[in-house]
Amino acid sequence: MARIAALRPEQVPADSKPTLDAFTRAIGFTPNMMAAFAQSPIAFNAWATLLGSLSKAFDVKTRDSIGLAVSEVNGCNYCLTVHSFTAEHMAKLPADEIILARKGHATAPKRDAAVQFARKVIEARGQVTDVDLEAVRNAGYTDADVMEIVALVAMYSLTNFFNNVFDPEMDFPAVTPAGSI
Repeated sequence: MARIAALRPEQVPADSKPTLDAFTRAIGFTPNMMAAFAQSPIAFNAWATLLGSLSKAFDVKTRDSIGLAVSEVNGCNYCLTVHSFTAEHMAKLPADEIILARKGHATAPKRDAAVQFARKVIEARGQVTDVDLEAVRNAGYTDADVMEIVALVAMYSLTNFFNNVFDPEMDFPAVTPAGSI
């Protein structure tokens, strides 16, 4: 049950409105999570800026796969529904690849290394081993790339935590709950 209501357009704070309106135009509707998150212009705009910057990191399949892996570990069913939807419709990942990403893997070797590393970062709260770091480097990722993987983990965790705390009403097709795959 939702612990926060999505704001109606007339309730959105003035400092959140431009950002929320841009998302609505880009997506075609206003997701409940964003309409709720917009209650805090500081937090919402900070997240939106991070999201915008990190949308340039890697390709959409890699980003969505990392989002799925992180959301699975964090048990965020709202984010799992969003990332499953975008992975299928935007990244064009087949259903079996979506499940694989939730488990921390991918069929493409380089993407698999990024997703495995992202999952280790979230599971170990950043306390990865030298072997973990060497594996992602050996897959062809630079230290700058590794920093972007860590930043993606942090960004996805932020929305996971927001959604786990406030449990906004689902507005994407449901998926099998985290931990049940």
